Amino acid sequence: MDVLDETTEILGTEPAGIARACELLHAGKVVAFPTETVYGLGGDARSDSAVAAIYAAKGRPRFNPLIAHLPDLETAETIAVFSDRARDLARRFWPGPLTLVLPLRPGSGISDLVSAGLDTIAIRVPAHPVARAILKAFGGPVAAPSANPSGKVSPTTACHVVEGLAGRIAAIVDGGPCAVGLESTIVQLDPPMLLRPGGLAVEAVEAALGLSLPTGGDAAKPNAPGQLKSHYAPGAAVRLNATERAPGEVWIGFGPDCAGADLNLSLTGDTTEAAARLFGALRAADRIAGEKGARAIAVAPVPDAGLGRAINDRLIRAAAPRPEDPAHPCPAHP
Repeated sequence: MDVLDETTEILGTEPAGIARACELLHAGKVVAFPTETVYGLGGDARSDSAVAAIYAAKGRPRFNPLIAHLPDLETAETIAVFSDRARDLARRFWPGPLTLVLPLRPGSGISDLVSAGLDTIAIRVPAHPVARAILKAFGGPVAAPSANPSGKVSPTTACHVVEGLAGRIAAIVDGGPCAVGLESTIVQLDPPMLLRPGGLAVEAVEAALGLSLPTGGDAAKPNAPGQLKSHYAPGAAVRLNATERAPGEVWIGFGPDCAGADLNLSLTGDTTEAAARLFGALRAADRIAGEKGARAIAVAPVPDAGLGRAINDRLIRAAAPRPEDPAHPCPAHP
């Protein structure tokens, strides 16, 4: 990635910090801020230059679309066309960790870079009070992927953002740790399809729709974020479904039957707790691996239900061979 040589301000969540964040956004700068899922890297979704700055800061491929964040459903309807089914889901789950992929409304003013040239737009109304304050004060749609270098572990604290993007972005609003810890669940409608499991259990969406959601998406031509085969990756290789530590590994456990694990996502086997801790645990394990000269991070099995489905989605992508090194010695996984 090219160095952007920004001076990165660290802002608080008091009115002055919110006002400064909005001032920078209006000036076409990019600002990281907390949502209930992960920290987002925000830019004015109506500005080609601001959105281009997001891609540049992250080193993100421009064929990978972004999510536009809005303060409320009323504002969301100005940039996307809602069916009755989409409106019902929005009323049930917004604000919250659900992203809807809907037809882009003609004349919305959204930069083509946000949608990667598609005729659909991914939109969300976040629940975090700091995100909501920024969006309300800014008064327009904010494109905001996760605030980390593309393909790397997503950030759930301001310190994580500093580690990956300090000097590359204008500011970081420090709102403390993110409560959910996984990116939003992404659903396409008409026809309904799951594009990414996330911080809202898929079962809850299916119950609201009264149907099972088939899984869609294309790693070669993504129509929503989080579909690339290799993503969320720490520096060390990742081995999945590890019931014990092999020589030269750092072991992340799950549940009470992982005695001796270096870290544990949830000692009680709670997938909600595990989701909130996942990205922090991957970062911590990566540090331990570097200190010990370990070759890999091993992760215990996590049940594939509720938020466990989203956890496993992130782990499978973290364990995939890295695109910059197809021969990456990643241990086999199912």
